[in-house]
Amino acid sequence: MSELIVIFESIKWLYVVSGFAVGFLVGLTGVGGGSLMTPILVLVFGVSPVTAVGTDLLYACVTKSGGSVVHALHKTIDWRIVTRLATGSVPSALLTLAVLAYLNVDSEAAKKLVTLALGPALLLTALALIFRKPLMRFYADRVDEADPVLTRRVTIAMGAVLGCLVTLSSVGAGALGVTFLIMLYPKLPVARIVGSDIAHAVPLTLVSGLGHMMIGTVDLSMLGSLLLGSLPGILIASNLAPRWPENVLRYLLAAVLVLVSARLMWPRH
Repeated sequence: MSELIVIFESIKWLYVVSGFAVGFLVGLTGVGGGSLMTPILVLVFGVSPVTAVGTDLLYACVTKSGGSVVHALHKTIDWRIVTRLATGSVPSALLTLAVLAYLNVDSEAAKKLVTLALGPALLLTALALIFRKPLMRFYADRVDEADPVLTRRVTIAMGAVLGCLVTLSSVGAGALGVTFLIMLYPKLPVARIVGSDIAHAVPLTLVSGLGHMMIGTVDLSMLGSLLLGSLPGILIASNLAPRWPENVLRYLLAAVLVLVSARLMWPRH
């Protein structure tokens, strides 16, 4: 009984509540948790930007693993795309981690680098949320799939960009990844694009998250509390999502991301 009390007292309940809120929004909108969780940890809880990113990467790996299993069961993953993305993203993530380790993760240079990456990444995510559907309509009606060799090369290059961006900011594997894939594979069903993007995020966030753990930028206690809240939040919201106005939620979330991005890029002194 005393051991249960110790475990209960060790749980950081404000993180649990935040995890539930983020998980709920992820379940409703499909937007990656990094776009929401990392800014909350940095701006609300005052967590170091590098630690917030490292912890959120493992958080994303766990939550996206469940989504990948569901998509795999429904056969909505194009493993060809996943392989191409990972070919670029995993080496890029390892190189970015090496740079962070070289800068010394506790240094102001490393913190500034992560903050500089996080602000623009959130802004790009907001733009992707706003313009994703118009892009889908435009490409579906007017654009044929590009030359296969060129498409493969560009997909690998896009993976490299995402690998760097995700490792620095934990943002980009969701809304940005889906938007780019829609442009590269306009004839592919959206469900397979989303499934492929989620499946690719698992190895990317795992490699990046474990790398951050090795250089000491993961708070495991905080991670456990976040997951304790987010997993039920995602489950509840996923069942409610069909009843909510998707467009309103998407634009509201985009507006919040723009404000947070501005706050990070132009901090008040």
